[in-house]
Amino acid sequence: MIHKDIEIEELVTNYPFSVKYLMEQGIRCIACGEPIWGTLEEAAKEKGFDDTAIQGFVEEMNKMVADKTSQDNTHEKKVDAKPLQTD
Repeated sequence: MIHKDIEIEELVTNYPFSVKYLMEQGIRCIACGEPIWGTLEEAAKEKGFDDTAIQGFVEEMNKMVADKTSQDNTHEKKVDAKPLQTD
């Protein structure tokens, strides 16, 4: 789950879509080649976002995670399981 106190490194590692999403919101330094340390909240506040905007980012990204999880579960792969033959 994504929350405002998630470390940027954990966020981009576990939720790669977050890089593009945050760039679209104006938090571009994530992909500029210069590492960002700290939390999502700290990065957003450095760019001038308030608590309401940060909460909105968290909610939108968690919705994106839920939507992706839902889509993944509806497209489960069926495996043709056959018993192994032993000689």
